Amino acid sequence: MHPNPAFRQTPAERNLAFARARGFGALILNGPEGPLCAHVPFLMSDSGLEIDLHLARSNPIARSPLPAQALLAVQGEDAYISPDWYGLADQVPTWNYVAVHLRGTLSPLPQKALQPHVEALSARFETDLAPKPVWKTGKMSEGALDRMLRMILPFRLSVASVDGTWKLGQNKPEAARLSAASGVEARGGAELARLMREAQG
Repeated sequence: MHPNPAFRQTPAERNLAFARARGFGALILNGPEGPLCAHVPFLMSDSGLEIDLHLARSNPIARSPLPAQALLAVQGEDAYISPDWYGLADQVPTWNYVAVHLRGTLSPLPQKALQPHVEALSARFETDLAPKPVWKTGKMSEGALDRMLRMILPFRLSVASVDGTWKLGQNKPEAARLSAASGVEARGGAELARLMREAQG
């Protein structure tokens, strides 16, 4: 998380909403030989206190001693910011971005939780593809789903803390921030540009 308080003012509810909508992040914990990281889709509970995910059986995190403290880092839009875009003297290049860190305890779930999790996860992301018909596990041939489910394991992150960095140029004068937003948008970063325009210093 960025140390500048200007970028750390976003309420926990908005950070959780961002992470929930993104639904994909880097799961990180300390292993016996150093840090371990897995990139995972996930589902967050309505309260934001529980995050369900799955890992391949062969993933080093799945084979680590659990429960254990873990971090789920969720990355959003990002872009390089040219100092020329500010219209101010003596500026330096930087990078604007949105990121949320969810810390807590990672624990295994019973195997019976796996299929409902997989079905809920696919339903969550299939709805974004409408009007395409929703894919369901029932479309798989007999035995195929069971074979695939044997290759993965379910886990839950019990969230203890939520931190977010929304680095959107809040430390610059409004005119400079808006000018930089136009530069970001011109390079295809419409969503980040929108967030930069909404940011308050």
